[in-house]
Amino acid sequence: MRIRTLTLAAASGAALLAAGVLPASASGATPRSAQEGTVSAADLLAKVTSCSQISNGKYRTDDETSATVPVCGKNGAVFWKADMDIDCDGQRTTNCNEDRDPWYQDDTAFHQSDGKALKAESLPYVVVPSSSSIWNYSGAGIKGGGVVAVIYNNKVEYAVVGDTGPTKIIGEASYATAKALGIDPDPATGGADSGVTYILFKNSTVSPIESHSAAVSLGDQLAKQFLANN
Repeated sequence: MRIRTLTLAAASGAALLAAGVLPASASGATPRSAQEGTVSAADLLAKVTSCSQISNGKYRTDDETSATVPVCGKNGAVFWKADMDIDCDGQRTTNCNEDRDPWYQDDTAFHQSDGKALKAESLPYVVVPSSSSIWNYSGAGIKGGGVVAVIYNNKVEYAVVGDTGPTKIIGEASYATAKALGIDPDPATGGADSGVTYILFKNSTVSPIESHSAAVSLGDQLAKQFLANN
């Protein structure tokens, strides 16, 4: 979880350049293209064109922005449209650690089947706002390990609910989620300013939470149900 400001992000980017350290996206590595499962991004997006707001208020996408993002309800799911900040919390890895991420924390709200924190660098997961007077995710049938369809630039990536964030900010996902969608995954300077849709399927659980293949299998099944029921 992180609370990002433009000033700090800019300063971090300047520090990286000054140190001669390039962000991960500048290393020449090409992220894999995401189109997981059999349901297209267009078909999913066609079902979330209008919002029936279920949150008591709206969320900011960053500290310095105004609150404009509601949580919306559909049959079998909730969704929001926001930006994507990069969460690099959990187990220390090559690209997710104190040196690469100014906001790094060594734990996640939800844990692997062995009790260890999740690995943001390799596991696609989404961050939900911590419960507050604005919205209580658990009361809406959203739980740790639940399946999320993340849509960006006509691509679909299935992820799990893996961490919780600030009570007033929304729009954050793991390093692995961003990379799969072609978004710069650098925790200090990356992310997407807008255009990301998050569809969270109610009362779903991936077991074990760290199995991405299980998330894709269940996600595809739930996405088909979502299309049929909305």
